[in-house]
Amino acid sequence: MAFHLLQRDRDGAGRLASALDAALERVAHCGRCNNFSEEPVCSLCRSPRRDPQLLCVVESPGDLLMMEQAQCFDGHYFVLMGALSPLDGVGPRDIHLERLIARATDGVVSEVLLATNFTVEGEATAHYAGELLRSRGLRVTRIARGLPVGGELEHVDSGTLAQAVMERRGA
Repeated sequence: MAFHLLQRDRDGAGRLASALDAALERVAHCGRCNNFSEEPVCSLCRSPRRDPQLLCVVESPGDLLMMEQAQCFDGHYFVLMGALSPLDGVGPRDIHLERLIARATDGVVSEVLLATNFTVEGEATAHYAGELLRSRGLRVTRIARGLPVGGELEHVDSGTLAQAVMERRGA
């Protein structure tokens, strides 16, 4: 992208640099959900239409955006800004688990939905966070995994199919 802008659109490169500079000045983290925000508390956290008893934990702002686009969750969020990865030197403090615990144990939240990715790091993060939250008396749930809507069995990888069979439910 940088080469293209420098070679073909130097004015666009200047506008992008200005926009990034402005974002660095104005964008910080929401004091409640840890997502990026230009305000101390973001609009999602301030919304009276969201269920304050439900808290969904995601790894990144992009994950939060996907949840919102799917329109499948009406509670509040907490963005970890990463996942546990000891090999990469990412530990519990690096992903704001202390802030998550404080947020989840505010006396209002009754259920925490762990919506981390189904990677080794995401699974480790969900397990670790889940243990911390359950030990504090919270109900902890995990997003389901399995076959995609419209997927055909012959085109699904064996790991996904095996997981879908193991996590089957009544029809």
